Amino acid sequence: MTDTIRTARLILRRWRDVDIVSFADINADDEVMRFFPSTLSLDETAAIVERIESHFDGHGFGLWAVEIDGRLAGFTGLNTTTFDTPMGPHVEIGWRLATWAWGMGYASEAAREVLRIGFDLGLSTIYSFTTETNVRSENVMKRIGMSRRQEFDFDHPRTPQWWGRRHIVYSIDRSEASSHVPQ
Repeated sequence: MTDTIRTARLILRRWRDVDIVSFADINADDEVMRFFPSTLSLDETAAIVERIESHFDGHGFGLWAVEIDGRLAGFTGLNTTTFDTPMGPHVEIGWRLATWAWGMGYASEAAREVLRIGFDLGLSTIYSFTTETNVRSENVMKRIGMSRRQEFDFDHPRTPQWWGRRHIVYSIDRSEASSHVPQ
């Protein structure tokens, strides 16, 4: 697995120490973190980047830093879910971008490439989930060809008192991906 992937407009790459401050700014933005229980501090962000890099080392894939015109825009990638869900053990695709990168198709572009990578690695099904009211994220799931899987909707076990606890689920199988994922 290469550490750097290029799409038409983006670079997906492994994380660098210099990314932590920029990523912390993204994680401190109330609008970016609207559908998460809280914003994150610099120390919390540094811990996340450390876990992301450990995941790459252990699994050969992870959440790539997304770079646009030399600027960190957030992440897109694959992750193994570490809590129980109705899907059982699985790999999910996710993204988080700075507000300046919203509305230009970057999340969908990056996610399509990540799906291609996941299926090239031999994954048969990739899931994604978000809070019920996160329409922007749900729209990305639809644009990349994922299908709604209501039978797997769940209450997030790590956020028992949070208003966004209920999560909706989408998935895509390798056989469904051919028309949405670059070859």
